[in-house]
Amino acid sequence: QVQLVESGGGLVQAGGSLRLSCAASEGTFSVSTMGWFRQAPGKEREFVACISWDGGTTVYADSVKGRFTISRDNAKNTVYLQMNSLKPDDTAVYFCARSRNSRCYYTSSQYAYWGQGTQVTVSS
Repeated sequence: QVQLVESGGGLVQAGGSLRLSCAASEGTFSVSTMGWFRQAPGKEREFVACISWDGGTTVYADSVKGRFTISRDNAKNTVYLQMNSLKPDDTAVYFCARSRNSRCYYTSSQYAYWGQGTQVTVSS
């Protein structure tokens, strides 16, 4: 069974940085496309970024492009989200997820496994 555990969330001032981590429990991580999503109170879950199994392809939502960087370390079964120049609008619960196949998708329904989420709060 696939388990994903996020960490690294917290409270930060606007303009600050955080790095989120997502550790996977199973061995097929290294061949899986992984994504980050976020959900703010009262809003739909939205796509943030995704990365192909080898790190060769990365895709970002327009709202985070140039500020966030997704990366992975297959030796550690871990995917990261480096978040810089944070804004109050970035406040949300952040989730990592594993794609159903090798492609990056913008829609959450195309991701089969999810972590429990980590809270990111950006104060103004």
